[in-house]
Amino acid sequence: MLIQIKGQKQIPGVKIRDLRKRLKSALDALGYKRGELSILITDDERIRELNRKFLRRDRPTNVLAFPMQGEDIKGPYPVLGDIVISVDTAIKEAERYGMGIETYVVRLLIHGLLHLLGFDHERGKAEEEEMLKEEERILKIIYKEEV
Repeated sequence: MLIQIKGQKQIPGVKIRDLRKRLKSALDALGYKRGELSILITDDERIRELNRKFLRRDRPTNVLAFPMQGEDIKGPYPVLGDIVISVDTAIKEAERYGMGIETYVVRLLIHGLLHLLGFDHERGKAEEEEMLKEEERILKIIYKEEV
């Protein structure tokens, strides 16, 4: 799996190689061993621009996901899409939820990844619950591998 990560803003105490390793574990858990995924780590200003431009929401957010349209994500070398994370929002939310920043960013990346694969919590309560259960399942797999 090719995972490209561009860091426009540093995540305090988090190494890009660790995020890449965790994403590979998440993709393995989802059955994706080959393909391509792009990640942008940025700030509130940039994610707000993207949110406004593509979703017409004029505010920063924690994560955005842009699936590749028209691509066969089940093919031999799927291009899944792009995930954008705001470090500024992630830090605030991690503190609010009492989570470590790395774990919270990994959760956001999994959330974005699930959006790329067709999950959408905004379609209703049932899909929201299904997506949350899948996030939890993948987090357990990722962090259990380290024990």
